[in-house]
Amino acid sequence: MRWTEELDGSLKIELPAEFSYSECLVFLERSPQEVLHHIHDKHIYKLIMVNAELILIKISYRVHVLVIEFPDREPLNKGKIVEFIENWFDLNQDLSLFYDAVSEDSLLQPLVKQYFGLRMIGIPDLFEALTWAIMGQQINLTFAYTLKQSLVESYGKKRVLHDKVYWVYPSPEIIASLQIENLRKLQFTTRKAEYVIGVAKEIVEGRLSKDVLRSSEDPARHLVSLRGIGPWTADYVLMKCLLKTDAFPVADVGLQNAVMKQLGSQQKPTVKELKKQAENWSGWEAYATFYLWRSLYE
Repeated sequence: MRWTEELDGSLKIELPAEFSYSECLVFLERSPQEVLHHIHDKHIYKLIMVNAELILIKISYRVHVLVIEFPDREPLNKGKIVEFIENWFDLNQDLSLFYDAVSEDSLLQPLVKQYFGLRMIGIPDLFEALTWAIMGQQINLTFAYTLKQSLVESYGKKRVLHDKVYWVYPSPEIIASLQIENLRKLQFTTRKAEYVIGVAKEIVEGRLSKDVLRSSEDPARHLVSLRGIGPWTADYVLMKCLLKTDAFPVADVGLQNAVMKQLGSQQKPTVKELKKQAENWSGWEAYATFYLWRSLYE
């Protein structure tokens, strides 16, 4: 994406035609328990780590431009900030290709019209993506956010500005040094504590990274080889962190509920039925899933 630095130090990032800031806000505001960003008067505030610097960013929308300001201090490397924003909002994706691919699909067409410009809201940090997916396994979303909040506020870094606290996700180095009991105190089950610490160690010891997954012939298989990561978690991470458009968490309960709702059916589709339906979305299963998830927050 094209971007420019203004005289006041702010950045302007040009947006693709298929972009809806309001839809981004709907997703980002889906839980009042979220601790990794704040939204106030339609401005998004987020603390991020850039080359060991904690940088607070403020994101605003003007017609087809994102404006990035720095309420605390300017970063040394603004290109890294732009790269983060591009990954967070999947700005380099040509969404018109997805819309063309599903133009004849009766299930997705109404959703494409209703949520036009909705982009995958990613999780650029692999450790965060993996551990958030592990936390969400077999529990409701509210309790998953409770675990995340406890983890972040116990082991993340923070910056306080104008009496507001901003947090960044804990580093794998910090989590790798913990004992199971440290996370048990935060209401993690023993197994989830083992999985989260295990993933942290894989990353710290260099066996797992975004580059490792990108260079793998089968990144899903690579992920599933790790303790605590099944097919759903692997696909979720490939979808949300690596932004792979063909990742398909087919066993996801929310996806099944959304399809059932859209079809007006009384029972959830089977995995086989979902795969048959998804033949129309080939190559874009992740975006189809994300739009179907969006239909659940009406």
